[in-house]
Amino acid sequence: MCSKIFGIRHLQVLLLFFALVLGFAMRVNISMAIVAMTDKRSEDPFDWNMQIQSIVFSSFFWGYIILQIPSGELAARYGGTILVTISIAVNSVVSLLIPFGAHYGGWKALCVLRGIQGLSQGCLYPTMHHLIGKWVPLEEKARLGTFIYGGTLLGTGIQLVASGYIAAYWGWPAIFYINGSLAAIWVMFYFFLGADSPQKSKHITREERLYIQTSLGHLNGQKILKTPWKKLALSRPFISLIVMHSGHNWGFWTLMTEIPSYMNLILKVDIKANGTLSALPYFVMYILSIPCGIISDYGLKKNWFSINTCRKVSNSIGEFGPALALIALCHSPPGNVTQAVGLLTVVVGLNAGHLSGFMLVHIDMAPNFAGTMMGITTFFANVVSIIAPLVAGLILEDQYDIKQWALVFYVTSCIYIVSNIIFIIFGTSARQPWNEPEETETNPDKIVEQ
Repeated sequence: MCSKIFGIRHLQVLLLFFALVLGFAMRVNISMAIVAMTDKRSEDPFDWNMQIQSIVFSSFFWGYIILQIPSGELAARYGGTILVTISIAVNSVVSLLIPFGAHYGGWKALCVLRGIQGLSQGCLYPTMHHLIGKWVPLEEKARLGTFIYGGTLLGTGIQLVASGYIAAYWGWPAIFYINGSLAAIWVMFYFFLGADSPQKSKHITREERLYIQTSLGHLNGQKILKTPWKKLALSRPFISLIVMHSGHNWGFWTLMTEIPSYMNLILKVDIKANGTLSALPYFVMYILSIPCGIISDYGLKKNWFSINTCRKVSNSIGEFGPALALIALCHSPPGNVTQAVGLLTVVVGLNAGHLSGFMLVHIDMAPNFAGTMMGITTFFANVVSIIAPLVAGLILEDQYDIKQWALVFYVTSCIYIVSNIIFIIFGTSARQPWNEPEETETNPDKIVEQ
């Protein structure tokens, strides 16, 4: 057992955590920025209705879906650090260009730039799964994996809070300038400190490397395996995982893109308070994600429950809970800000269960292909992420009509429930027989994820 409280594996986890903090900050900043950009009380506002805004929201995912499947394969072949570095670097540059593009090219130029950001972020999730499989020992998988992916929640929460104040005091362009600058700083740090695996790290001790290799079974190197595409396509548990990921994304991105507008139009909250109240659910979700990971690891270690039960219970908390809270929101008194914000906090906060739920099932089912599998499920999930804001825009013909907002929430609730039921019935964390297909070559430097 490696006794170090903080080792090089923890440094890698921390760097990947901040990559997701920054990546999601740049992914969601448009949700608050567009409120300021279209505010008729501001100087030179953009005259964009809800339909145009919905197109802008979805444009990120036009590019995002393209690299999902290839990036899992690329990470396995060439390593994950180069892909993560390029992703954040491109997002940094584009973020700095967005104010210029929106001013001179309008919403169409903004859609193109957001599409480029989405394209470059397409490799983030598959590459994260790949690097977690290289660096994180099995005994620490849930808590460190949850910590890394918790960066998506913290980045979202911080961005929503900061955006409200930045827009109020310095104007909405400053949101993108600050994001781009912070991302550039991260790229410099990761360039010098990041590594594809313990075998390639220049800073790791022999003791820590041996601990990680022993835990993951990498002592003698690992076979480079051909992805069993046909078996993946015919795997009922894997198809249920695709459905679950897609249903989760529908809910997550509907709420992400629409909550600031709901706060502004229905609850009449000003821009500074809007950012804080919109962010509150994501901070709660981040806080709840920490005990979820710790309890999962501890419960499995003590044999309190099987890994399959652990994942499905966690996931049900993260999907059924929000669905019921959304239904309650539809029946809450109109204009009651405290109750509405409280219910939205419950909706998003309970979503934390998915981080120790379906998000880790890829690694449970087939650790050798976890990156590729994450790329596939994320591809389909983000096709849904394109559709969800557009559907919300179509429903919200009158953006001030509380009944139309209730319909958006009802649809989201139904999708949460149905997708999780499918996952409970057909999903599994059991190791799949096609995890070990016929090998093609052996290379100790190219270790597939465990």
